[in-house]
Formats: sequence, structure tokens, C-alpha cells
Amino acid sequence: MSLAVQFLTSIRGFLKNRNGAGLRDWLRVEPPLPQQYLDLAAELKSGYRNSSAVATLVEKCLPEEDDVPEDQGTAWPGFVAFVKDYFEYWRDVDFEDLLGAHQLLMGLTNSCTTALNHPTYGTIMLQTSISLCGSLSKLSMTLNKRPDLTKKLNTLNTGDDDQSSVVGTTAEVIQKIFTTCLTDRSSQRYAQPEGKKVGVYIFANLTLKLLFACRKTHLAKQLFTNVSAKAPPLSYYPAAQRVTYLYYLGRFHFINNHFTRASRCLEKAYLETPPTFQKHRQLILTYLVPCNMLLGCLPSQTLLQRPDMQPLAPVFSQFAQAVRTGNYLLFQQTLDTHQDWLLRKGLLLTLTYRLRPVLWRSLSRRTFLLTYVAPTEADSRKAATLELSHLVITAAYIQKRLEGYLPSHPSAKKTHPHVNNVFLKAVSNSAGPGASESTLAPPPGGPKLLRPNEGLVWGNMAITPEHVESMVASLCAQGLLHGYLAHSQGRFAIMGAKQKGSAVGAGWPSVHEVLARPDDEIPGWVQDQ
Repeated sequence: MSLAVQFLTSIRGFLKNRNGAGLRDWLRVEPPLPQQYLDLAAELKSGYRNSSAVATLVEKCLPEEDDVPEDQGTAWPGFVAFVKDYFEYWRDVDFEDLLGAHQLLMGLTNSCTTALNHPTYGTIMLQTSISLCGSLSKLSMTLNKRPDLTKKLNTLNTGDDDQSSVVGTTAEVIQKIFTTCLTDRSSQRYAQPEGKKVGVYIFANLTLKLLFACRKTHLAKQLFTNVSAKAPPLSYYPAAQRVTYLYYLGRFHFINNHFTRASRCLEKAYLETPPTFQKHRQLILTYLVPCNMLLGCLPSQTLLQRPDMQPLAPVFSQFAQAVRTGNYLLFQQTLDTHQDWLLRKGLLLTLTYRLRPVLWRSLSRRTFLLTYVAPTEADSRKAATLELSHLVITAAYIQKRLEGYLPSHPSAKKTHPHVNNVFLKAVSNSAGPGASESTLAPPPGGPKLLRPNEGLVWGNMAITPEHVESMVASLCAQGLLHGYLAHSQGRFAIMGAKQKGSAVGAGWPSVHEVLARPDDEIPGWVQDQ
């Protein structure tokens, strides 16, 4: 008896017993491999070069039987076609040729999808489908890192680069299997998953991994929509599947600027990840920490000292300090220092622009603390105000520092009695060539040419009262400042200082209370009824 016939006889036994796990372990497609698979490949290459010979052999050894008992299974046309493709895969595959192996494996996976669709016996193929998709995903990710190989592909002129076409096509193949499992009717939606529904989140996670790898995250929207409409609750599935799915769902909402939703998903994923899996927790924290920062929750010292936070602490501790103090210089310096890492993680643009309102809030708050002089009368009914001219001077000073101006050391002068006067004197000088008493000195080579995102407003554009007034109005509209603009007086008046007991507490409410919006239902996250 030839090795091919022995192999097919074993497959028939797995079908008869409906042994999906045994079939999965038997139908291997990637190294390392036992010697019998290499011998099978050699036999197929020598004796079955013709595809019709392979088809004849498979049909002879895997006949379709009638009147099969309910607890047994038999071959069906889709499965026979799959085994034929499986033999042709082993006959033609060359693991040194990654592109060729990928094409063969993708064709085999498509054939597996057809076999999985059988209404009666398709469930037998579920474990094999998971194994094949895992191998295909792994090979696609390897090719994604090899542009020297993917550029050889003759892809269609769709405007996408070659790397994305390999991973994107693989994602489409796996998503078909995801849809097959999602639409299976073997169990009720809110009951314990059975049949093909067991694989819903496995295939969803594989698809999401590939979509995020090729930066086609917008295509994940339809997948999450389908999950929300038809998938069983996530709580029925193992922790590994839950954590992976919530991680990608959180990142999807983060990319789409739904930071409250993203925070809840990522926090749940982090809490369900055991502390021993530090790399996994670190990956989740990479997006959870900036997400919370955008909502006004800065990382505490306790969090920064955790082992899984150590590689991230040098980055996010500086951002937190900049946000806490309104320090644009530290903020821009941190962006420049870690620009490549932030860009690689997809955080650069979001942090560059979404943190600016919070930075302006902190800057205006510090300006108020330095310049405001409370009335001496205990029964004074005057509202606490921030003079916009003071904020203009502060912003102009920061802009100069961003352009490379450095503090100089003017001669000692008589100390002024009020802090606000000292502060205004320090920042109001123009630092021009003829300003001998200026506290800022121009850089030797002239002001630094800033990119548009590096200045307070736009590159080297000078700060004007109109810029500051529009920014304060914007902060009021967003709820980050509580009060109103007195345009004619050039002041920001704080409301509710007596009720709050503090002008600062009333005028600058908690960022988290303002921005964090409770979302009872998060799109893509199916919870128990």
C-alpha cells in the first residue's frame, strides 16, 4: 500500500469519527515536519504529476457514502476537492520559495472555506480551518517584512503597495471563513457557542491582525458591524480571544478618536491579561496610557514604576509632565525625541494635535496663577478674571523659546513687590538685537525655522491677541474653561468661583469630567443581555 493511500485511509477514519482535532493534526502544512510528510511529497512528485491522477486517487479512497449513522461522517464533494488541493500543495510546495508557498497555501485555504460551508459535516473542518489560517497569517506577516520579495509580485494596479496587497488579500480570505462561522445557526446567539460559532473571534482576531499590519484599519469597520449584529457575547470565549479582540477594538476606536470607548476596551484587555505576560500588557499600555491622557487622566507614579511600563515610562512621563504644567517646550522636545517610535505605533499625529487643547488649558491656568491678584476686600463681588494680554505675553514667550531664543542674564535690578509684575517683565521683552535688558537672547544663527505643527499657532507665525482670544473661546466651547469672554475688556471672566470655593477650581474644571463620556454600548463589543 502506497504512502498516499495510507494517508487517505487515515483521513477517512477521522471523517468517520468526526474527529476534527485529529484531522487538524494530520493535515499539516508547515515545517517542522515528520519524515512521513517529506516522503509523501516525494511520492506525489514522482507518481502524481498529473492533477487528474491525484483526483482519481482521492475520489477512490474517499467515497461519498449514503445512510451514514448520525454519530459518523463521510466525505462530501467540497472535502474531496480540498484533499485534492492538499495533495497538490505537497506535490508543488517549495518552502524556500515563500511567495510560491503563500500562493499555494492561500488556494488551499480557499478550498478549505468551501468544505467548511457544508451544512452537516462542515464543522469537522473548523479546527483545520483555524490551523490553516494561522499558518497563512504567519507566512503573510513574514512576507510583509520582505519588500524584496513582494515587489516581484505582479499585482493589479489598484494604488496599493505590494506589501499591503499580500496581507490585504490574505485578510479577505480569512474574513470569508469568519463570515461562515458568524452566520452558522447551530446555536442561539446569546447561548453557549456551538459548532462553527466557536471560531468567530479566532478568525476575527486573525483578520484584524492583518488589517492593522497593512494599515487598512478602515476595513475593520464592517467586521465590527457584523460582530455587533450577529456574534455571541464575548464573555463566552477564552481569555486569550477576549483580550486580543478588545485590544484591536480599542485601537480601532482610538484611531477614530472615540477615546472613551477605546479606554474601556483597552482597560478591560489589560485587566484580563495576567501580570506574567509583560510584553502583552506593555503592548496594551502603549495605547491605553495616551488614550487616558487625552481624556485627562495622567499616568501616576505607581503606574510608571510597574515592570510592564518601564520601556514606556521615559516617553509618557515627559508627556504627562508637559500636560500637567502646560510646558510646550517639553512637549515638543518629547515629540522630536521619540518621533520615529510614535510614528511607528500610530500615535504621532494624534498626540501632536489632540493634546494641544489640554496644553493651552494648562498654560492659561499657570498664567492665571502667576498674574492674578485677588481683591483685598473680603466682600468683593468682582469676578476673578484672566487678562488675555497676560496670556498673549506668555504665549509669545513660549513661541520665542520654540524658535530657539534662550534666557539671558540681565543685570540685577530692584525686586518688584508683586509676582505678576516680575513675570510680565520677564516675558514681555521682544528679545530683539537692540534690547539690551531683554531676558531672551536670539540664537546665533537666527530663529529656528519651525514646521507648521511645531509652533503654538502655525510654525513661526507670531502670536496675536486674536489668536489667544479665539483659543480661549474654543476652550470655553469645549468646556475646558468655565466662564465667558469679555471682549471689550480683553478678559476671561470665571463663573462660579464662590460656589467652588476657588477661582482656579471653577475656571479650570477637571479635564476628565469634561471629556469622558459614558458609553453604555460600545460598537463591536457584544456583552451579555
